[in-house]
Amino acid sequence: MDTSTLTIREAAKQLAAKKISSEELVRGYLEAAKEKNEGLNALLEISDSALEAARHVDAQRTKGTKLGPLAGIPLAVKDNMLVQGWKATAGSQILESYHAVYNATVVGRLRDAGAIFLGRANMDEFAMGSSTESSHFGPTKNPWDVKRVPGGSSGGSAAAVAAGLVPYALGSDTGGSIRQPASLCGVVGLKPTYGRVSRYGLIAMASSLDQIGPITRTVEDAALVMQAIEGVDPRDATTVPFEKTVVPKEAEKSMKGLRLGIPKEYFLEGMDKKIRASVMEAIEVLKQTGASIKEISLPHTEYALAAYYINMPAEASSNLGRFDGMRYGLSATGSSLTDTYERTRGEGFGKEVQRRIMLGSYVLSAGYYDAYYRQALKVRTLISRDFEEAFKDVDAIVTPTSPSVAWKLGEKFNDPLTMYLSDIYTISMNLAGVPALSLPCGFVQNLPVGLQLIGRSFDEATLYRIGMYYQSVTDWHTKTPE
Repeated sequence: MDTSTLTIREAAKQLAAKKISSEELVRGYLEAAKEKNEGLNALLEISDSALEAARHVDAQRTKGTKLGPLAGIPLAVKDNMLVQGWKATAGSQILESYHAVYNATVVGRLRDAGAIFLGRANMDEFAMGSSTESSHFGPTKNPWDVKRVPGGSSGGSAAAVAAGLVPYALGSDTGGSIRQPASLCGVVGLKPTYGRVSRYGLIAMASSLDQIGPITRTVEDAALVMQAIEGVDPRDATTVPFEKTVVPKEAEKSMKGLRLGIPKEYFLEGMDKKIRASVMEAIEVLKQTGASIKEISLPHTEYALAAYYINMPAEASSNLGRFDGMRYGLSATGSSLTDTYERTRGEGFGKEVQRRIMLGSYVLSAGYYDAYYRQALKVRTLISRDFEEAFKDVDAIVTPTSPSVAWKLGEKFNDPLTMYLSDIYTISMNLAGVPALSLPCGFVQNLPVGLQLIGRSFDEATLYRIGMYYQSVTDWHTKTPE
């Protein structure tokens, strides 16, 4: 069966009506993965137990067991989330042979919902990158043009959904790592509010910035996944109580009365004119259908990139200290304990990871902590206040997701500063902890362009409402790679 354009909602309806079985559905995706993945390298591993799990769901359905919308539908999981018994490498040589001994909270919740785990998705090493080129297991390629990157660090997840290998996938977003690859691959990506989804079982990069979220074909599908994975978790003290996700009904998808803010700092000279035109056309669609548009200011945006690349490496250097060759993963024995540490990390970590560890260690070192790290924390507070002030006057903020469409493989890989600039429109939301959603809004050079919607903390509902309405009056999300 052709699974290339199937959404979660459509698959769930067909399963509930018994027009197809979960086994047939999963078999269709396995065939697609077998046919396409070798040329994309989106999935590092394809499960050999997916069909058995699908048969189990089919048996439950036959018995009349009440099942949710995700039951019997396959997904891919970014390779930094623990699935018990599966490898969990975080795209790194240092964890190449590591197998997870427990499930991440999101994985456990999806298992409880009857989801079928089809494979592990490729990623930038330890989620450090914007192109999925730093993976120890080779780069992932963009389904729209295999000579181009899919974005990162969740490039494998986004490429797998765009290519029809799975109807949805999980990614993690520390500075745009769900939204940017979703934009470059022409799919939907949601970074939830920090604290809405448990990080337990996620291999940490920067703990105050990381957040798990869905990559899907539609905004409605993203909301369906969020219903399953969100919620307070006693094993993650950063999760907090909140109003649970409700998928908007047709009557609630109107734009009437909504106030949308357009930050002038995101539309300065230097942006690709064609991307700007696509985003402005999407804003005009929302305006014509009832939303009011207001120019706003997020005055500290210009400092976000610098603050992020101090905060993030500082936390990463601390988190990655656990990979010492003593407890798990690669161990390169040296002549002394220090030599063992140095050899293990020198052989096990790639260049980008080493670069960020050194940068993070530097800004946390005596004599530089106050000059760099403490100042970056102050800037982070100012950025959070910018959003608080803006949301007094608007219900959501609209920006581009990425300053460019997908670039060619190798084009930016050896130029870290240019690569870092590809996240310029996404990192502020991680610093502030607010939710943001990317969805397709056009094409430039036959490559997808993403529209970013930003909301108040824990107000994903407004993003669903806007996004679902936009997708009801446009068809960008229905386009697929040939």
